[in-house]
Amino acid sequence: MIKRLVAVAAVFCFFCIVLMAVEEGSSPGIAVRAGKLITMDDDDTVINHAVLLIKGTRFEAMGKEGELAIPDGYKVIDARNSWVVPGLVDFHSHSGGSLSDLNDSVYLTNPGLRSTECLVPASRNEALKNARAAGLTTLLVIPGSGTNMSGFGIMYKATGRTPEEAIIRDPGCMKMAQAGNPERYWYRVGRSFMYWNLRTTLNRIKDYHDAWCAFENNETEEAPDIDIAYEPFRDFFRGKYGTCMHTQAYQVCLATFKMMHDHFGFWTVPTHSTFNAYKLAELAEEREIVIIAGPRNIFFDRNDRRINGVPAKWCEGGVTRLGTETDAPVVPIEEHTFQAAMACRMGWEPYPALKGITRITAKGAMLDHLVGSIEIGKDADLGVWTGDPLDPRSSCRMTIINGKVCYDKKNGQRY
Repeated sequence: MIKRLVAVAAVFCFFCIVLMAVEEGSSPGIAVRAGKLITMDDDDTVINHAVLLIKGTRFEAMGKEGELAIPDGYKVIDARNSWVVPGLVDFHSHSGGSLSDLNDSVYLTNPGLRSTECLVPASRNEALKNARAAGLTTLLVIPGSGTNMSGFGIMYKATGRTPEEAIIRDPGCMKMAQAGNPERYWYRVGRSFMYWNLRTTLNRIKDYHDAWCAFENNETEEAPDIDIAYEPFRDFFRGKYGTCMHTQAYQVCLATFKMMHDHFGFWTVPTHSTFNAYKLAELAEEREIVIIAGPRNIFFDRNDRRINGVPAKWCEGGVTRLGTETDAPVVPIEEHTFQAAMACRMGWEPYPALKGITRITAKGAMLDHLVGSIEIGKDADLGVWTGDPLDPRSSCRMTIINGKVCYDKKNGQRY
């Protein structure tokens, strides 16, 4: 009896292997035939009448149709009447889980909190389904801004059945806010105390990190006590991830530059960056800081006596590393392209704006080696659009994340 069961099991396994081989062999990769391929690479390569090959989770090859052959067995996606662009990236979103769970305001600085515990994967998250229906593939999920230090954010793909399948980097950043919400904490605090409190917390964490470095380098004999709240910050001080700074207005952004970039040496990404903060453009460019502007993209400047477009003014001042955000659900996550389009209406140029929500934002997230552009070897994340994504008449036909189609307009348009 046992021998018979073993034989049946062996036959079953054999047929499973054969079926898997047939399935893999029937579609070893994907070929996208694009009317216009916008790569956002270092050379700003644009290929009309292009072929883009995807194998597994990565971009495999690209070239002009007729010059790059499509291998046998590849599934062909006909996008000859469409634009193919990199998957969009949003560096400021609260759409990865319950908004209330992402807004704990226990203390004014909360170094031990993280977004991991309250993530809801795309399979059960309507906001993320809307995101990928709008060509958005990568986002930073962060705690809210009710305190000066609200916890660790996570770099996340808008796909997956479980959080583990979607997480790119955890921690993805440290979320901090220097003004513009934390003033409401309990009996109200002012900027001078907020700056002192935040700097004091970071100095304590730096002391902890330095003490461990001294022990690891055999400069001291006794290991420090492990602090579970401070331990995740060690990679922060090593520069493996940076800050997402809720900061806005000239004086507050200046404090961000001086404290976070100059004093601590963190990879500093100001988000919001609104009101008259654009008057710091020269200082931002000197520091090679990536500016993420929004979701308020206009400012009435009483000195100029006019309404200015915030991204346009950052650009006019010389900033070359510039993107926009949704701060979802403040602005619905699926309206990421509309944010950039409105910035263009107020003076920003369309191509830099499209780069701003792809390659530049990926750079701010320290992920431009993986996402934000269509280049061989990078994650196969892209959107197939009916036209220019920044044109409100355009819509996303299809979104591919990690080499898999996760949204197809033919199977039901989301909005």
